[in-house]
Amino acid sequence: MRDTFVRTLIGLAKENPNIEVITGDLGFGVLKPYFEQLPNQFTNAGIAEQNMTSVAAGMALQGKIVFTYSIGNFPTLRCLEQIRNDCAYHKANVKIVCVGGGFVYGSLGMSHQATEDIAIMRALPDVAVFCPGDLTEAEKITKAIVDYPGTCYLRLGRGGEKRIHEKIEDFQVGRAIRVKDGEKVAIFSTGAIFEEVEIACEKLKESGINPTVYTFPTVKPLDEETILKCASSHDLIVTCEEHNVVGGFGGAVAEVMAENPARAKLMRIGMNDQYCVKVGNQKYLRNEYGMSGEKIAERILERIK
Repeated sequence: MRDTFVRTLIGLAKENPNIEVITGDLGFGVLKPYFEQLPNQFTNAGIAEQNMTSVAAGMALQGKIVFTYSIGNFPTLRCLEQIRNDCAYHKANVKIVCVGGGFVYGSLGMSHQATEDIAIMRALPDVAVFCPGDLTEAEKITKAIVDYPGTCYLRLGRGGEKRIHEKIEDFQVGRAIRVKDGEKVAIFSTGAIFEEVEIACEKLKESGINPTVYTFPTVKPLDEETILKCASSHDLIVTCEEHNVVGGFGGAVAEVMAENPARAKLMRIGMNDQYCVKVGNQKYLRNEYGMSGEKIAERILERIK
């Protein structure tokens, strides 16, 4: 996803000289094509994420469209006050980019894992939250947030993600994307965890379960229409996210269902209000915390029974 993001942004920045990228002293291997081609639209703020965010806000209030770039929790939790006071409050055109949502940097421990960021960023007024599930979604969102007014949060995987969609017709901010139709069970996914959802669907198929599947590249604003349509036509809605279930994507879906008539029950799959105390690669940690394709399928089958 990160390579797709950078490649797309280069094309946009060449057409729009108001686009700026600020990095917190990392990502040079990925960003190299950008700063080689657009050196006057690139700044290294150093290992100083709070300053990076305030500088971005200042640039944005002078008419720039500024992308801040860092990994894991660094561009969000480390500089939350600056995002809230300098960017969101002023509706500044700052686009906060996290590379490595969830367990991508699992081998570096919980300090580098982003498992509360969706909840925290969506709680900020006027901040839009985007979590693409594949390369096509990442490209569409990168283009969309350049034109989307105000502060945005873009949560990316790291690299090697599969392409779900060959193309997306009529991509819209705030709209879920239907992957397949099914019955009884609807699975809603946000972010790169979708590759595990695909595995889960294959496992469920072996047990005679054919779920409806949607990806939600936009967590805020949320596609309430799709949620309510599925809640009225299915028995169970399952949300999947590589994130804490408290306040995240599943929590957002729960809020919609709680305030509207719903036939379906809800099951949220993610981190169960805990920190990751284990160390390992992303695949290993997903399995350890119940988010592998096999574990997702098992939990759905248990719930149905």
